[in-house]
Amino acid sequence: MSYDEELAGRIRELVACEDGLTEKKMFGGLAFSIGGNMAIAASGQGGVMVRVDPDESDTLLATTNARLVEMRGRQMPGWMRVDVPDVRTEQQLATWVAIGVSYARSLPAKR
Repeated sequence: MSYDEELAGRIRELVACEDGLTEKKMFGGLAFSIGGNMAIAASGQGGVMVRVDPDESDTLLATTNARLVEMRGRQMPGWMRVDVPDVRTEQQLATWVAIGVSYARSLPAKR
């Protein structure tokens, strides 16, 4: 499955004025990075993948419908998967974009 181009466009609109923004196709999706750190991606599996503070993973699991990203059978704290129904409205998507951008900005920029 390829990523949802409409969803990617909605993300792009929300991050368009961020300094240090780059886009890159990866893992079948389209990732948006700030200062070289991935913030959010339109996932090739549908919905979005969001980079979050690993210390906030448990709270987000308990208070949202998001789940941890799983790679090679291993759950990845700090990486959340949010399904399409939970990013359907602009407010829902904007909340997840803000979480991802905020965490990406807190990390040292990559060169």
